[in-house]
Amino acid sequence: MEDRRIMKTKKALKTALIELLDKQDFEHVSITELCRKADVSRITFYSHYNDKYALLDDIFEDMLSAGKADYYRRQKENNPRGHLVAGYVNMLDCILEIYFDRYDFFRHTDPEKNPYISSRFYSIVLETVELHTDHVRRRLQLKYSPKKIAGFVCFGMFGFINECRLENTPLEQIRKEAEKLLTDILRSGVLTEKEGHEKMEAMGLEPMTSRV
Repeated sequence: MEDRRIMKTKKALKTALIELLDKQDFEHVSITELCRKADVSRITFYSHYNDKYALLDDIFEDMLSAGKADYYRRQKENNPRGHLVAGYVNMLDCILEIYFDRYDFFRHTDPEKNPYISSRFYSIVLETVELHTDHVRRRLQLKYSPKKIAGFVCFGMFGFINECRLENTPLEQIRKEAEKLLTDILRSGVLTEKEGHEKMEAMGLEPMTSRV
């Protein structure tokens, strides 16, 4: 476990970066500004990070770790048998929970203003969904590769969430509608071969009733 002083310094730098993003895009944030905002020296900064990209990755890593812990908790509590639809819904819930809980950061993932942050965010979520789908493939016969399915799910869900944001849709309504949409897609059998879909039904992989 890291020393408390190191954790405090890293937290200050992460907070400083997020606050600076309120005023300028990521590419124009300098190490000097970061250090001044966080009240740390450049020597201290470089003792922890090679550059601002490493600092950004550390922010994502914090959120990814929190998301994984939340996902495993949800799986243990409401999906102990590992049902297909419930697993994806739990994953979606985790993504939405972190996204809106840390909206102070994620609102800066606009691809036009911060293309690097947006791309990094998308790639992390894509890899997570792809890994989950790869586990599903071990039990069910899928029509498409895990990477293609992950791309379909991620692009679709991000597009859906972005439109909800533009319409000022409340979080709980976004969660409810996103769960319903994802559940309908998964239950339709559009992603699984007929044999796999029949196996899914035989295994009792029925949709989760909305919890919100």
